[in-house]
Amino acid sequence: MSKILIVDDEADIRNALKRRLEREGYEVDTAESAKAADLLIQAQHPSYDVVVSDMSMEEQDSGLIVLKDAIAHDIFTEVIVITAYGNVANAVESMRRGAFDYVEKNVPGIDVYELIAFKVSLAMEQRRSAVTTVRRLEEVVAKSDKLPESISE
Repeated sequence: MSKILIVDDEADIRNALKRRLEREGYEVDTAESAKAADLLIQAQHPSYDVVVSDMSMEEQDSGLIVLKDAIAHDIFTEVIVITAYGNVANAVESMRRGAFDYVEKNVPGIDVYELIAFKVSLAMEQRRSAVTTVRRLEEVVAKSDKLPESISE
């Protein structure tokens, strides 16, 4: 089963996202801060498949801290940064640091929970694809290591 971590300092948002993603069949953990998220990330084996983190919690750039911690623990963990106060600089910085996506919570006419559920499914596909590619590469390397030297040159 796919494992998701939601990090947001607003309990209503955490709980609503948790319920929405559990309906999709995901196993979901929650954290109320970057610090709490880091503890969960470090303890999670296998790693979370996707982390959804608010940008501004105890610090204005808490989402970037969560992003760094998640990717440091597992380069294949996809991170979606969400924010109520979107700006281009934060979006660019999030993507530059490896976020899968950056989503504004308060877009008129958009059901943000549906949007995030959709983004999580896309992130899961991205993760599966990346892990599959690395496994194939490892198999090719392992096979080439077993070839006689004259064939592998």
